[in-house]
Amino acid sequence: MGRSLIVEADGGSRGNPGPAGYGALVRDATTGTVLAERARYLGVVSNNVAEYSGLVAGLEAARGIDPDARVLVRMDSKLVVEQMSGRWKIKHDDMRRLAAEAALVLPPSQVSYEWVPRADNSAADKLANEAMDTGGQIARDYPDATVGDAHDDQSSEDQGGRAEETSGAVDSVDRPATDDAAAFDTPSRPSGARARFDGAEPLTVVLVRHGQTPLTVAGAYSGSSVPGPSLTARGRVQAAQAADLVYRIGRDRWTDLPRPTAIVASPMVRAQETARAVGRRLGLHVGSDDRFAEVHFGEWEGLTAPQIAERWDGHPERWLTSGTEVAPGGESMADVGDRVWAGLQDLLARGTGRTVVVVGHAVQVRAAVGRAIEAPPSRWAGFRVPPGSVSILRLWADGATELTVVGCPSEP
Repeated sequence: MGRSLIVEADGGSRGNPGPAGYGALVRDATTGTVLAERARYLGVVSNNVAEYSGLVAGLEAARGIDPDARVLVRMDSKLVVEQMSGRWKIKHDDMRRLAAEAALVLPPSQVSYEWVPRADNSAADKLANEAMDTGGQIARDYPDATVGDAHDDQSSEDQGGRAEETSGAVDSVDRPATDDAAAFDTPSRPSGARARFDGAEPLTVVLVRHGQTPLTVAGAYSGSSVPGPSLTARGRVQAAQAADLVYRIGRDRWTDLPRPTAIVASPMVRAQETARAVGRRLGLHVGSDDRFAEVHFGEWEGLTAPQIAERWDGHPERWLTSGTEVAPGGESMADVGDRVWAGLQDLLARGTGRTVVVVGHAVQVRAAVGRAIEAPPSRWAGFRVPPGSVSILRLWADGATELTVVGCPSEP
């Protein structure tokens, strides 16, 4: 068994549900030294979601320090402590999913829970409020135990999305950039961007994959034949993280790109939930377009790959490797590419020199990227598109394209 660690976690929602955030920190149980801090703005969610999200973040930080550690979790949420300790029944489906997600981070035998008064949880509460105040995120690690609790003077802003080492601490703090538009009036073409010599402006398309769902966790095929499922608690956090990353486009990430001014989403529940998180962050209305729905898996809906292989010999491998084979009662990846590309061409026809966010699904994003770079459908499965990730295409009216980024994770 490894060392002993203490996780202090908290979450808050200003309105319940309302603008929310979590805070968590990990201490060495012997010395009390702070080893890691985590905080994040979550968008509009409930207190319970924020508190459980803080618990998950704290446990993940502890696992990163020592996966064999004995961990004592201290929280001022009696609900979370009693539910995770197994003393209170969890009646609501949402709360059962939250508890199950937290229980997967570390073996339950390594984790114990203790309720503490709010006054004794002030450090985690301060982090949660900082996240809510700034609308950003914090990820600090202190590999040098000598830094103790003197970290307040060591923070540094990492506008590139990477942690920086400062005085023995790794400190990454993301905050909304300034709204001083003068800095972006004349964006320059960065090194590596596609060169144009005629001054033509492209349409920038930000492709966002929805956050995690229960079927994502199960590894099951989740297509467009049914509206659901909804996002898990982690999926809602990923949606908020994706919203933060999209907000930064044209500000302090991909600063040459126009800031997003429109959002359109797949009609599926998980995509709509993710799109609403992005819309709240940007202050934009979310439109819907069936052409950006996930692939129709037909008879494979809700099944895992081994289950499909048992019932349909040679599937789903042939479906993936060919790109043109049709799922029984459903679609091929090439079919998805045709309708997605038609939707993108309509967006292009409505005007260039702007950025449109399209919130959808893994196969839908792969199809858009594949069509843009003229890769055959047999290669599309090779694009990695994690939940909550961001991909960016640029499309010109003459057919020229630029692939700016594929599958950029929004999680720290």
